[in-house]
Amino acid sequence: MSQRIRSAVAGLSFCLIAFCAPGYAQDYPTRAIRLVVPFGPGGVSDIVARAYAQGLERTIGQSVVVENRAGASGNIGTELVAQSAPDGYTLLLAFDGTIAINPHVYAKPGFDPVKDFAPITKIGNSTQILVAKPALPVASLSDLIARSQSAGTLNYGSSGAASPGHVSGEMLRIGSGLALVHIPYKGGAAAVNDVIAGQIDLAFTAVATAKPLIEAGKLKGLAVTTGRRSVMLPGVQTFLEAGLKDFVVDTWLGIMVPVRTPKAITDKLSAASIKVLADETLRKRLTELGVEPVGATAAEFGEQVRQDVERWARVVRDAQIKLAP
Repeated sequence: MSQRIRSAVAGLSFCLIAFCAPGYAQDYPTRAIRLVVPFGPGGVSDIVARAYAQGLERTIGQSVVVENRAGASGNIGTELVAQSAPDGYTLLLAFDGTIAINPHVYAKPGFDPVKDFAPITKIGNSTQILVAKPALPVASLSDLIARSQSAGTLNYGSSGAASPGHVSGEMLRIGSGLALVHIPYKGGAAAVNDVIAGQIDLAFTAVATAKPLIEAGKLKGLAVTTGRRSVMLPGVQTFLEAGLKDFVVDTWLGIMVPVRTPKAITDKLSAASIKVLADETLRKRLTELGVEPVGATAAEFGEQVRQDVERWARVVRDAQIKLAP
């Protein structure tokens, strides 16, 4: 089939969906929905996706199948959803690193974060923390900055190049005067393990991951990236308290669909998702994973996406972060 014919068929399909949207949405969903997670199984994003999927199944009355499509820092799975039929049967677990950062560091990420997706809801924020090896002679980020002249060059690990941890580290380097060198890892766990072993000095990771290790004395918690202290580690200061103005990084997870999905369907999905995220059992589970439940409206989530895309564009430009295509 030629490209011209494929385009015509796709256009006709969309017209039919749009024309029939009211009745189509009234019956929706009539079959299983797939939720694409652009990362491998077992991580926090995957666990969150499966917890949300179970709640959506109960609320919307159809099976929700989680499908892991990992690769290229989330680009592969995200592009898959961007190119899927806009019929409400393919959802994306959207991650701020993929949606708001990747388009600025990849020459061809395969999607436009604003033009290719319609927001459904923001599931929640995942608090990140800067941790240090036990031998580092500081108790907080304030201490580290105060000793920046004598600290020398420090290396820090993150879950990968252009990850929120990497970009946060560059924000810290630019804003504090610390001499920092980034060490990218294939996953956050590997970076944390090397901090524990003393192979690297610092790392960014999730509070839920760091909490038991800090309490066991295997790591030092220096600062959290959110605007207020974490309820999980209330003794750890924020970057704002350490004197870094405007340093607030909310790592979020949300749900998106292809942009031309009929509004009647996105409205139905958004309402169902907000109901799912109001469930106390689910909210408790998310909190245990270090994710602060939100359940934002589609409009609220869409506005945050637009703001974050613009914000990270400035940060990536200032830090001169670039990856191969």
